[in-house]
Amino acid sequence: MSEKIGMSSCCLSGALHGGKPTGRIDTIGGLQTYIAEPKSGSKAKTVVFISDIFGWEFPNTRLLADEYALAGFYTYIPDFHEGDSLPISFLQNVEPPLKKQEQLSMTEKATNAAAVPTTLGPWLVKHREAVSRPLIDGFINTIRMTPGTDKVGAVGFCWGGRYAILQAHGKTEGSVGGVDAAFAAHPSLVAVPGDFDPVSKPLSLAFGTKDSLVDEGTRGKILDLMSTKTEVEHEIRLYEGQVHGFALRSDWSSEKDKEAMDEATKQGIEWMSKYL
Repeated sequence: MSEKIGMSSCCLSGALHGGKPTGRIDTIGGLQTYIAEPKSGSKAKTVVFISDIFGWEFPNTRLLADEYALAGFYTYIPDFHEGDSLPISFLQNVEPPLKKQEQLSMTEKATNAAAVPTTLGPWLVKHREAVSRPLIDGFINTIRMTPGTDKVGAVGFCWGGRYAILQAHGKTEGSVGGVDAAFAAHPSLVAVPGDFDPVSKPLSLAFGTKDSLVDEGTRGKILDLMSTKTEVEHEIRLYEGQVHGFALRSDWSSEKDKEAMDEATKQGIEWMSKYL
C-alpha cells in the first residue's frame, strides 16, 4: 500500500521576489502559457514547468523560468489550473513569510490555520489527478510534436513536484506524456512507494530538512526505494534548515535561505543540462 503525504499551511508560506519576468505569453495546446526563450531560440532542450498551487502567473515561477532560459532551455509554464490558481493575496495575507508568522499572536495564527483547509481542500479536489494529469500529459505531447523540439524535461514545485515525478515514469506504448528527465523540488501529496516505483527516467529531488510535508521518515523511504533502482539515474539532495517551498518562495532577506534557493536552482539546471 502506498502512503500518501498531505499538504498543510506550510505549503502556503513564503515570499514574493522582486524583478520583472522577461518572457512572453502564448496559447499552446489550449492553455495560456508563459514562454522564456534562450538566446539561441532553440527548442532542442525544452523544459516544462509544473507550478505550485499559485500557478503560472506567480512572479517567482516566471523569474525562475527566465533563469532556465538563460541557461539554454526553451522553457514553458502552462496554466494547468485553467485560470483557477490560488491568488497571490492568499500567500501574502493568509500565510505570510515565516519571519512574520513568528510575530503573530496565537489568535492570528489560529485564524490563518482555520482558513487553510476551507480554501485549499476544495481546490485540491477540483484539481485532483484525474483532472490535472491529462492536461499535463496532453501539453507535453503537444510540445513533443512541436518542430525543433528534441529532449523534454519536467520541473515541478510543491503540488507540481508530484506531477514532475509522474512524468519521470516515462512514456509507455499507447500513452501520452512522459519526459526525458525530471526535477522535483519539495513535492507534496506524493504516494510512497506508488509514485516512485514506476520511475524510469532520470529524477532529481530537492527537500528541506524542515519540510513538514515530507518528513525524515518519508524521505528515508524514498531514498531506500530509489537506491534499489540502480538502472535509473537519480539524486536526492537535502537542504539543511529549509522548509517546504524553499526553492521557489525563500525569503531573500535571509542570506541562508536565498543561498538554498540558488543552490536548488543550480541543481535543477545542472540535472537538465546533463540529461536533455
